[in-house]
Amino acid sequence: MNRDRFLQNLTVDPNKIWDVIIIGGGATGLGCAVDAAARGYETLLVEQADFAKGTTSRSTKLIHGGVRYLAQGDLSLVFEALHERGLMMQNAPHLVRNQQFIIPVYEWWEGPFYNVGMKFYDIMSGKMGLGPSQKISREETLAAIPNLDQKGLLGGVIYYDGQFDDARLAVNLAQTAADNGATCLNYMRADGLTRDADGLLDGVNLLDMESGKSFHARGRAIINAAGMFVGEIQGMAEKEARRAVLLSRGVHIVLDHSFLQGEAAIMIPHTSDGRVLFAVPWHDKVIVGTTDTEVEEPLLEPRASAEEIEFILKTCEAYLDKDPRPADILSVFAGLRPLAVPEEKSGPTKDVTRKHQIIISPSGLITVTGGKWTIYRKMAEDAIDKAVQVGCLPEKECVTKTLPVHGYLRNMDFDAPLSYYGSDRVVLEETVMAEEPALGERIHPAFPYIRAEVVWAVRHEMARTVEDFLARRVRALFLDARSSIAAAPAVAEIMAAELGRDAAWARGQVEEYTELAKGYIVG
Repeated sequence: MNRDRFLQNLTVDPNKIWDVIIIGGGATGLGCAVDAAARGYETLLVEQADFAKGTTSRSTKLIHGGVRYLAQGDLSLVFEALHERGLMMQNAPHLVRNQQFIIPVYEWWEGPFYNVGMKFYDIMSGKMGLGPSQKISREETLAAIPNLDQKGLLGGVIYYDGQFDDARLAVNLAQTAADNGATCLNYMRADGLTRDADGLLDGVNLLDMESGKSFHARGRAIINAAGMFVGEIQGMAEKEARRAVLLSRGVHIVLDHSFLQGEAAIMIPHTSDGRVLFAVPWHDKVIVGTTDTEVEEPLLEPRASAEEIEFILKTCEAYLDKDPRPADILSVFAGLRPLAVPEEKSGPTKDVTRKHQIIISPSGLITVTGGKWTIYRKMAEDAIDKAVQVGCLPEKECVTKTLPVHGYLRNMDFDAPLSYYGSDRVVLEETVMAEEPALGERIHPAFPYIRAEVVWAVRHEMARTVEDFLARRVRALFLDARSSIAAAPAVAEIMAAELGRDAAWARGQVEEYTELAKGYIVG
């Protein structure tokens, strides 16, 4: 992907009419771009910040049907998500992997209860199942997770779900869309919508957040996939647009791997607020979360409250014999879930369905709300089907059920260096690293990431800032915020050389990143 080339696509033909214009570069918008481009439609995607800057990069890193939704009786969502989980494992095997989960059992009735529930989960998975669930003894449970709290432990229930790297998959989706002919632009803000003589939407006014230049793109169908900001885009189209999303903040903490010994994840089925809590191995660390707190205003950088952090730590204390303290937290991050507004809302946001909705306004704006990462492909298929109708486009079959995601590579060794690049790993090593042996050096001792990855991210993944690289092209900010600050000067120096920036730009980038990363540090 090359941003300068994509910018030219906006100006080379001033009379060009795009078949589909997508506003929003998160999971939903990127999925829409892949689907539309793969069907052969002229596709433009614009994102006001970086790809996956918002909620998309702040998930629990799970590709799952949703055990909690099963308990709530939302069977259609679970069935759909389990099917899509299988497709993601099939189409992005370099990023989506099979993860074993254990539900610890401390009450006599929990073993049979959870075992039956997970057997039903297995049945719903069908041919897409990842492995059979089963009850295990106390000894087997402790062998899998040696540092579980042993007091009162009776045994456990094993089941299997998917785990992935959310921001890396988002970048690969942008590349997949580009591979199929789409133009994808980060740091390009939708600044307004334009109409034809009949009052129907016919284009988008755009502002390049880097240069300050304005553009206009004409389009037959316009999709609002702006996540937590869908209401802002709806307001451009309709003065009386109904509220489309409820915002729910989810918080995660990241701990050293010693807090979860073994390779299995823990699923805590019932916390004091009625949610489930996960402790999941990820990039040799442990992610623990999440919370569910309703908030009013969308923010690109939401912050965890002290109460949410304390809730997660207290819940961990009840299940782990090594109790984490605030000083043990390597990073804390929060994201805002854009939940589709139900017809009648009563109760907390944790009870609001994760199903997606597609709303078509009188002016023709197609707004996609709700959903979750696991069903991004199905959400995109449904949205593009609507775009075909609204834009009077020639009907073409969706092909994403079997479309490999950029980087596709089977039989992955997920512990190998650079494994998260999939098939791009070989190209990275043979091109970038071959230029200069020093590019094989690490950017910081705390991380496995090497200098060549910075070069690759700028040249092929449209990284424009130090944050883009440390937060989303690699995951340093989310894994160890303090160490990521120490790595920032080296990253800024390499990026400045690649982007043709001066030393003042590099210093400014380090300052901006340091200020941002402080918000991920507790205390």
